[in-house]
Amino acid sequence: MTMKNKFNLREACAEVYANVILKKIKDAKISPGPVIVTAAAFLISSIVIMNSGNSRDNIGNLSEFEVGKVAEHDVIAARPVSYVDEAATNLLIEERKRLVSAVFRYESAKSLEAERNYNRFASLCYQFFKKNGVNEQAAPRADAEDLRLEAFRILIYSEFPNAFPVETLDALFRNPDRNRMLLEAGKILSHFMEEGIFSLPRNELSRYNPVMVEALRDSGARMGREQVDLNRIVTLGNLRDYMTARLAQNEASAALKGICYDLLKPFVLENMFFSRTDTEEQVKEASARVEPALIHIEQGQRIIKKGFIVSKEDMVSLNALSSALSEKDFSGGAGRLFLLLMLYILFIFIGGSKLMGRNLRDSEIYLLTAITSLYIIAAALAKNLSFNNGFFPVSILLPTALSIMLPSILIGEYLALAWAFVLPLAGLLTGCFDMPAYLIALASGIVASRALYNAERRMDMVKAGVHIAAANCAAVFVVTLMQHSPVKDYPILLFWAAFNGIASGILVLGILPPLESGLNAATTFRLIELSDLNAPLIRRLFTIAPGTYSHSFMVAQLAEAACQEIGANSLLARVGAYYHDIGKMEQPEYFVENQAGYNKHDEIPPRLSATILRSHVKLGVEKARNMKLPKQVIDIIAEHHGNSLIQFFYHKALEQEKEVSVEDFSYPGNPPRSRESAVVMLADTSEAAVRTLEKKTATKIEEFIQTLINSKLEHGQLAESDLRFRDLEAIKKAFVRVLASYYHSRIEYPKENKEKKEAARPTAERG
Repeated sequence: MTMKNKFNLREACAEVYANVILKKIKDAKISPGPVIVTAAAFLISSIVIMNSGNSRDNIGNLSEFEVGKVAEHDVIAARPVSYVDEAATNLLIEERKRLVSAVFRYESAKSLEAERNYNRFASLCYQFFKKNGVNEQAAPRADAEDLRLEAFRILIYSEFPNAFPVETLDALFRNPDRNRMLLEAGKILSHFMEEGIFSLPRNELSRYNPVMVEALRDSGARMGREQVDLNRIVTLGNLRDYMTARLAQNEASAALKGICYDLLKPFVLENMFFSRTDTEEQVKEASARVEPALIHIEQGQRIIKKGFIVSKEDMVSLNALSSALSEKDFSGGAGRLFLLLMLYILFIFIGGSKLMGRNLRDSEIYLLTAITSLYIIAAALAKNLSFNNGFFPVSILLPTALSIMLPSILIGEYLALAWAFVLPLAGLLTGCFDMPAYLIALASGIVASRALYNAERRMDMVKAGVHIAAANCAAVFVVTLMQHSPVKDYPILLFWAAFNGIASGILVLGILPPLESGLNAATTFRLIELSDLNAPLIRRLFTIAPGTYSHSFMVAQLAEAACQEIGANSLLARVGAYYHDIGKMEQPEYFVENQAGYNKHDEIPPRLSATILRSHVKLGVEKARNMKLPKQVIDIIAEHHGNSLIQFFYHKALEQEKEVSVEDFSYPGNPPRSRESAVVMLADTSEAAVRTLEKKTATKIEEFIQTLINSKLEHGQLAESDLRFRDLEAIKKAFVRVLASYYHSRIEYPKENKEKKEAARPTAERG
């Protein structure tokens, strides 16, 4: 693939990824406000982080310290620092160099030259023996032996002057197997030349591996490397010993053993030569592979002790710490900030839908962004504080529990639990926390996320603070033990740990009310306040529309019981039921539960009746907004009829008019989008409809409610509520249990017959 094609492929992939990301953002329906606020908060946090942690105030002037003098004050590391121990690193390099084997290169030309010279010698011998009638079967005749031997000597010495001892040539000449001896000697020569005859330089090998050397052989296709024991290499000095051993191994004849070394010595050449270039290259590679010896200074470690003499090692550590604090690690900082940005995006824009089952509202994103940014900024500033007692995790000073309890109350426990992991991790990634501080913050956050479980009173937050204080003390105690801190450090650390937890619980009491109001959040505490039946609006509903009040109270009982069965927010459902019909207070006489024998709808057209009934939803939403009720409660008011059809007046209009629009007789809301809202819808319909039954037995109630639920399913009113079939079954059983208990068997008086017939009219559709 060409470079142009690769470039085009990269562009295409980048375009695909960009389109996928844009589609995800579009599908998530993220408004620009949270994006801008989150980006601004991230930018501010980044600036603080990048400009913090470089203070040298706790070091002071380096000229105050000299080797051999007494230190006038302590110096404690403000951050973890690692530096190279030059002396130890140099020792490691020297040790590694000593392990490098000296490299010898094999020169095949020398081998060819040795074998060529020997072959020339052997050819002369063969030719002489053949020409002079010397064969291998018998020695020359005695009368001609001396003359031929002398001629043989003259011939050999003329070509190889003084190369061989006379005794060697004589022994070769007189041996009947002289030709075989020459052949075997040639094989021996080839073997040693192939193995290599090493040329050892003087005073060169003492710098390298004293045990092994490395032999390089160029085979043409590749370079062969072989490690050879230094005690087993063959040189001209030990050639006789190795040749003797080789002959013994091959079971050579005694005659060949006696003359082989002297016969081959003139032809043996050194062909393994020391390569200084290759060896030094090996030394450089080995030196480069040496890991520097590092000295680690932990955050909070005392570098210089007041009243002690400053040593040379102390000054090295002090200079390293000073250099590290004066440098800004932009690449490392950028990497940590990128991870922090990923946390922002992952948990703010994606975590809401995964943890809460819904997208976070803008106000909730603003809250999480503010909490995260303030927490990280506080951690970045706190890490520069210096403490004389040495070990002091900065997370003890940070209200981690407060930062977790606020999302737990205002948004949800599952998200708060996730945030209990996110905030300490953000502090660790940005370098604000070391591991002890991270562990303490993590323990505090996890306990805080669960400390308010089932809390219903504001004083429960103070109790939660006590629990968090206990968890903080336990975490600090364990971490302090792990750090092997002196006993005198424990009291102050445990005090701050306990104070942190209790203060977090108390601070929540003061901070929560304005946040509840500002975020308009349906917290447990606010819902409990709204569930008070003595609230002004509820009392006014009781005065103006007592039937609606009674109906709302009964709907609340049904909704609360059903939500408890399916694990939904029963308190929210109860409050939503109390307020779901507050729009009827404007015209209470038009709703059947407030009528006493006279129905105003009998005097007006069905279209107007439907308009009046439809209006109570809009009026209720307006009243709720004016009262600044939580959005979840307003949603229940707006959705408790969904967009269902007012069937009674719709069919009545069909009898009077030729063309009737379904939209004119449908409620203006949306189908329920939460489980609580759907439960209130079913409870509202069931409570009103069950009143029309004559004999309210449990069986009849169950069958009737099942019919109502099926109708809602058929008309798509529960499609967006996330209710499952098992939930619907549990809801039905809860409704039956409550209604059967309420409409228990009682004595039927004669005058009730007429009232029952009147009550049998479809009240659910008429109000």
